[in-house]
Amino acid sequence: NPIRFLSVLVVATPCPLLIAIPVAIIGSVSLAARRGIIIKDPAVLEKIDTCRTAIFDKTGTLTYGQPQLTEVIASTGFARDEVLAGVASLERYSRHPLAAAIRDAAAASHLSLQDAVEIEEHPGRGLIGVIGQRTIQVTSRHWLSRHAPAEAEWLPPLAGGLECVILVDGRYAATFRFRDEPRREGGSFIRHLGPKHGVERALLVSGDRESEVRYLAEKVGITEVHASQSPEQKLTLVRAETTRANTLFMGDGINDAPALTAATVGIAFGQTSDVTGEAAGVVILDSSLERVDELLHIGRRMRTIALQSAVGGMAISLVAVGVAAAGYLNPVAGAVTQEIIDVVAVLNALRAAVGPRDLTDYR
Repeated sequence: NPIRFLSVLVVATPCPLLIAIPVAIIGSVSLAARRGIIIKDPAVLEKIDTCRTAIFDKTGTLTYGQPQLTEVIASTGFARDEVLAGVASLERYSRHPLAAAIRDAAAASHLSLQDAVEIEEHPGRGLIGVIGQRTIQVTSRHWLSRHAPAEAEWLPPLAGGLECVILVDGRYAATFRFRDEPRREGGSFIRHLGPKHGVERALLVSGDRESEVRYLAEKVGITEVHASQSPEQKLTLVRAETTRANTLFMGDGINDAPALTAATVGIAFGQTSDVTGEAAGVVILDSSLERVDELLHIGRRMRTIALQSAVGGMAISLVAVGVAAAGYLNPVAGAVTQEIIDVVAVLNALRAAVGPRDLTDYR
């Protein structure tokens, strides 16, 4: 019967499948943007709820990323303010998390800064530049111990917190010590990932000293710790974990960029680095763990709503096809029915753009 055939053909168009899923994705991207979450790769919304391993960088992720310079230990023959002014002059050209703390300390001491030339910054080696007639290097205790063991003998004993070592013309000049407070919500966020989001393992990966990294890990409840990791080692670790299970990596520094690209989902915190933002699939503008939780819920809602709209719409369409094949729908009525099904599917998919007031489930 050609009339029945035409009715079935009109009703059987797969519009709910073709329209509802893109609408749900666009709505979820819009909802995330209104909450300060920039989704660069929409596939993240589908993948994030499948991640079973969460990997955290330390500074700026589980801490506030605002370290304060608490102590300057100058070596014999070097004046505190002179060293601080020289390092602050050099740190104006760096985007390292500790650079701002050094500049703020120099400003608080009303020190005048100079221009630097021949500036170089290498992962693991630190920042080097020439100020006036003197070469200043900002590096780590580990690097100094390996490359200048004679100068390393002048280092003060290890202490808690972050530190950097200052060399002036190749001589040990000072040690700067810092403190970066853990986020208040860090522990509750880590604890809720397993019960609420199915995360089976949480790892803390950092380039900082093991004592400092373990101190933070104990504070937030992470047992798997990888300290003193170079960017290459972070990349290797993330790749290895991703072969076992989908991974979620969170970081904020340039040295996190390779690991962000290797993870199943890479989340960059803040706007400290263009490189980091380009490497990540998601950028969280206000550096908040609460926003990460909201992103997890937005991804889950998107999958649920998209499946409801697509599967529900197609199921109703199949019912309508049966009714049309039985001769109870003429072509005009079939077209109207199909439009109603499409509108209902799209309206349901638009729910993804209108989230509840509170998308978090931890305190």
